[in-house]
Amino acid sequence: MASDRLAALKAFDETKAGVKGLVDAGVKAVPDIFRHPPDPLSPCTKVAAIPVVDLSGPRSEVVGAVREAARTAGFFQLVNHGVPEAAMSGMLAAVRRFNEEPAEAKAPYYTRDAGRRVRYNCNADLFRTLLGKWRDTIYMDDVDQLAPGEEEEVLPPACRGVAPKYTAQMRMLGRALFELLSEALGEEAGCLETLSVAGHYYPACPEPHLTLGAVRHNDPGFLTVLLQDGVGGLQVLTDVEDDEGNMSAAWADVPAVPGALVVNVGDFLQLVSNDRFRSVAHRVVANSVGPRMSVACFFRAKGATVCAPVVMDGGGLPRYRTVTAEELLRSSGKQNGLRDVRL
Repeated sequence: MASDRLAALKAFDETKAGVKGLVDAGVKAVPDIFRHPPDPLSPCTKVAAIPVVDLSGPRSEVVGAVREAARTAGFFQLVNHGVPEAAMSGMLAAVRRFNEEPAEAKAPYYTRDAGRRVRYNCNADLFRTLLGKWRDTIYMDDVDQLAPGEEEEVLPPACRGVAPKYTAQMRMLGRALFELLSEALGEEAGCLETLSVAGHYYPACPEPHLTLGAVRHNDPGFLTVLLQDGVGGLQVLTDVEDDEGNMSAAWADVPAVPGALVVNVGDFLQLVSNDRFRSVAHRVVANSVGPRMSVACFFRAKGATVCAPVVMDGGGLPRYRTVTAEELLRSSGKQNGLRDVRL
C-alpha cells in the first residue's frame, strides 16, 4: 500500500544516514523502498559511441566537434580541458571523505530544504517519486562565491578548501563551453546564473539488479559537466541495430575515460536551440563493487529566467513555447520534461 511505503520512506529518512547507513548496518537485501520494477529496455552489450572533443585543437575544429556532438549524441567526452588532475581527484576524495564520515557528523547537513546552499540527503525527490535510488548526495550551490569566513559556516570540513576551488574551475570551463556552444549555434546558447555541484556517492549494493543509482531522466538545465571515477555505471539511451537491421532503444555504457569530463546537453539547451542540440535520457546502474563517486556540475538559470527557442533564418517555426527555468524544472522528473512545453 502507498501509505505503508510512505511510512517506510519517512522512517528511513529520519535516520539521516542515507543508503550508506544501510550498508554500514550490514543490510544483505535491498529494502522494498529501493526496489525498482524491471526495465523494459535491455542493456546494450556495446559501449556507447560518445564523441571525444579535444579542447586543445584549432578553434574552428573544436566548434565543429562540439556542434556535431551536441547535435547527434547529446553527450561528449571532454579532454585537454585545462582542469588540473589534482583538482579532480581532490574533489572525488572530498566527496568520499564526507560520505564515509560517521552518520552523526553528516546529520547536521541532512535536509530537504532546497533553499539551503549546502545540503545532504538520500534522493532529493524521494517523497515525490516514492522510489528510492541507491545513492546519497551532497549538493553545493555557487560555493565558489562564498564570502570570506562563510566557508567554515556552510561547508562540511571534508569539502572546505576543495569544493570552492573545484567549482571555480568548473565555472571557468563552463564559460568556455558556452562560448563554443554559442558559436556552434550562431546565437547565445545559455547562461551561467547558477552552478550547482552534486557530489554523488553510490555504495556497493547487495542486489544491484533490483535497484538503480539514478533512474531514467533528462537533465533540466543548460549543460552538465560530470566527473566520474573508474567504477562506471553511467548509461545513455541509444538506438542499436540487431543482426536483421532492426533498430531498437537500449541502454549503453558511457565509459569512464581517465582524465576526461563527460558533458551532456540539458533540456533548456535543447529548447533554446529549437531541437538543434539533443538532451538525451540517461541513468546510473547500481553496482556490487563500489563505492562509486561522481561529481555533477549543473549549469542552469535562476527560476524566473525566461528562455525561448532561437529560430534562425530558414530554420522553420519555434517548436517550444517560451518558459521560465522554474517551469521546466517542475517537469524535469518526467522522462522528457520538454514534452510539456512543446508547441
